[in-house]
Amino acid sequence: MSDLKIECEEDFAVRPIEEAFSARLKGDAPLSAELVFTDEEGIRALNAKERGKDAVTDVLSFPNLDGILGKELKKDDFPYDLDEDGRVFLGSVVICRKRAEEQADEYGHSLKRELYYLAVHGLCHLLGYDHETEEDKAEMRAEEEAVLSAMNIGRDAV
Repeated sequence: MSDLKIECEEDFAVRPIEEAFSARLKGDAPLSAELVFTDEEGIRALNAKERGKDAVTDVLSFPNLDGILGKELKKDDFPYDLDEDGRVFLGSVVICRKRAEEQADEYGHSLKRELYYLAVHGLCHLLGYDHETEEDKAEMRAEEEAVLSAMNIGRDAV
């Protein structure tokens, strides 16, 4: 089991996410990730700069490590990827709060559920999950649902 620490400057309860992922990750590496909230212009600018898509999106992930999907994460394997606390840095997740609000209304669930879903989705990307093919999408969705379930965040979460 790896210990995950999420840095977030916003008033957002990251502990449930940390605990749910920590229980599922294999290896001895203490891990870290960054969670950032931004507005529509901020995410649009990042999306344009990093992906060449000049559009507002809900979440962007910036993985620091490649090829780690399903692997045991050992600290000794990542000596150049440690943060200032000696944790293996997985990367950053950026969420557009306004887009999350719109999607919560659109999907008929709470903003809390949508924000947690987007954070979990982004962290899955940092861990190597993707949704380019139907098979990849099914694998990623199963992981997202398992983590959200461990957090007791269903579609009816308030």
